[in-house]
Amino acid sequence: MTRALGVDLGSKRIGLAVSDRSGTIASPLSVLARSKSRRHDLAEIARIARDEEAEVIVVGLPLSMNGEHGAAAKAAVKEADRLATVVDVPVEMHDERLTTVTADRSMIEADMRAPERRKVVDKVAAAIMLQAWLDSRRARGAS
Repeated sequence: MTRALGVDLGSKRIGLAVSDRSGTIASPLSVLARSKSRRHDLAEIARIARDEEAEVIVVGLPLSMNGEHGAAAKAAVKEADRLATVVDVPVEMHDERLTTVTADRSMIEADMRAPERRKVVDKVAAAIMLQAWLDSRRARGAS
């Protein structure tokens, strides 16, 4: 059982999601607006991880559709590595391809208007990515 914090690193916003204490279900948590300082952004993620009692942080890895590490994936790896230096829990990465598209589609199907979708899409995408990570752990038999 693991309480996890999911992080969707965007250029303007950071979507956050958290799992329940059993590590079964991911839920959207919040969206952080990027500041001018990456150090500040990482410190804020670290604070939230502590507040949420996260035992692991899962950062979305934006691979190209063919699975390659493009510029966005390389930037995410670099930022996740920096995050690992300011938190006391493991930082893992998980494929986040199509999470934002999936989040946006589900909100469109729920008849959510575009301005409202923009406010929450990042945390919903973080929850979709985190749920995929939780499901993959369960499929591998991890506790």
